[in-house]
Amino acid sequence: MQRFNKFLYGFIPGLLLPIGFMWLYLNRFYPNDLSFWETLRQLYPGILLGKLLLLSAMPNLGFVFVFYKSDSFKLATGVMMGGIPYFIASIFML
Repeated sequence: MQRFNKFLYGFIPGLLLPIGFMWLYLNRFYPNDLSFWETLRQLYPGILLGKLLLLSAMPNLGFVFVFYKSDSFKLATGVMMGGIPYFIASIFML
């Protein structure tokens, strides 16, 4: 695990994981015939997009916990830094 203890190995998935989780959540629990981007455009003016961003950033915290417990501190830092833009955007949208 020390071989993968790099900041960039955590930062890139930390940026992409919330987008994937948001896509999965919208396809599963938001039933409509619109595409992913159309659904986000529909949710944008309301408070629901802020809540969706906050929900989609939660899997990052699980990975931060796992990497922190396995003593991969740079990897955990990268995942956390990748999730911070989602937390900031969700705070401004709430």
